[in-house]
Formats: sequence, structure tokens, C-alpha cells
Amino acid sequence: MDLSTDFFSLFELPKIFRLNLSELDSRYRDVQAQVHPDRFAHASEAERRMSMQWATRANEAYQTLKKPLERAKYLLHLAGHDLQAENNTAMPAEFLMEQMEWREAVMEARGGGDHHELERLHNRLRSDMVGRFDELAALLDEKQDYAAATDLVRRLMFLDKLLYEIDDALASLEE
Repeated sequence: MDLSTDFFSLFELPKIFRLNLSELDSRYRDVQAQVHPDRFAHASEAERRMSMQWATRANEAYQTLKKPLERAKYLLHLAGHDLQAENNTAMPAEFLMEQMEWREAVMEARGGGDHHELERLHNRLRSDMVGRFDELAALLDEKQDYAAATDLVRRLMFLDKLLYEIDDALASLEE
């Protein structure tokens, strides 16, 4: 086994965004069964260390590929497209205004203890993100338009953070 193999090849899956997640789960279990450190308990130290490295690599690959946003980032990385997320935070004014409106609505609902409004915002945002992930799938799998996909992934990173904030607000109301 080659530790430098990409995550898709590790699980013998096509390098596409629209992965069959049940197939990913199955392939992950197969790889883990082969490399799990318990299988190497009586092996040499070098073999145990290699098993641990492979198990760690399989876990990292699985965690990356099972999450749509992380999978998209990884596909862009494989295609040689850097998100420059830390350096490039420029977004269209319309998108930024939308973000401000979302955040204000979340703050207002959180401040008012409005659990139902937070759930409504959560569901609306989740639905919006599903549509954007469909668009991303077309950009990555069919069009190979990595520049547009990079822009969309950066937007989805904003939305993912907002979804986390809504979930955090909901959790704080349940305490």
C-alpha cells in the first residue's frame, strides 16, 4: 500500500463529487478490516506502526470524503485549485448583504429565545445549501469548471459556518 495515494484511490472510488456514500461506507469498512491495528497485535513493531499509519490515513480519507464540503475542497486540491480561503475573502456585495441579513435574523431569534424561528432558519439554510451542492456537483463532475467551483466552495464555507452558528444558537436555547 502506498500512503501517498489519493483518498478516492484508497477506497477504489471514482474521483467525483457525487459519491455513493453507502459504497464509501462499505469500502471504508473493508480497508479498516485490512489495516486495523488489532489485526497486527502480534506483528513486528514496524508492521504495527505501518498498520497504525494506514488506519489513520483511512480515517482521514473517510472523514474528508463523507462530508460534501470537505470532498469538494479535496477535489479542487487534486485539480490544483487553491481556495486561498485565508487570503481571499472577497465576495460579491449581494452575497455579503445576504450573509448580514442571515446573521441578524439568527441574532434576533437567539436573543428572543425563538426556537421555532431558529429551526425555520436552519431548514431554510440547509435547503439553500442542498441546491448549491447540486450546482457544485455539476461544476465539478460534468463541466470541470474549477474556477467557478472554487468560488462556490468559498461561498458554501460561509454558509456552513452560518449553519453552525444556528445550531449553536439552538443548542444554547435547549440548555
